[in-house]
Amino acid sequence: MAAVERTHDASECKRVDDGITRVFQVLGKRWNGPILAVLQGEPTYFADLRRAIPGISERMLSDRLAELGAAGLVVREVDEGPPLRVSYRLTAQGAALEPALRELGAWAKEHLPDAPPCAG
Repeated sequence: MAAVERTHDASECKRVDDGITRVFQVLGKRWNGPILAVLQGEPTYFADLRRAIPGISERMLSDRLAELGAAGLVVREVDEGPPLRVSYRLTAQGAALEPALRELGAWAKEHLPDAPPCAG
């Protein structure tokens, strides 16, 4: 029996959607999803964000907020006070993530195992 030679057509290769690639470049970074989830609904002060996300350092929170701002998802607002306070809120683009984040959270509760309890 003769072997059938198959040619490879590059257009038939399965490729990830460009939109999925772009969204996970942002949401795939540690802490970005939780930050966006906490900001859903109302502006939040930096200190309150820090308390709402266990394990994130001030430096990491600051860096991630800057990245999310550069991506057009978060806006930094300064209240001159006194005292001077900085809050963050979602842009319209950031707020539009709410249904997707809610669905991802529901999916995780159903399909991902619980995290092991913290030792300490």
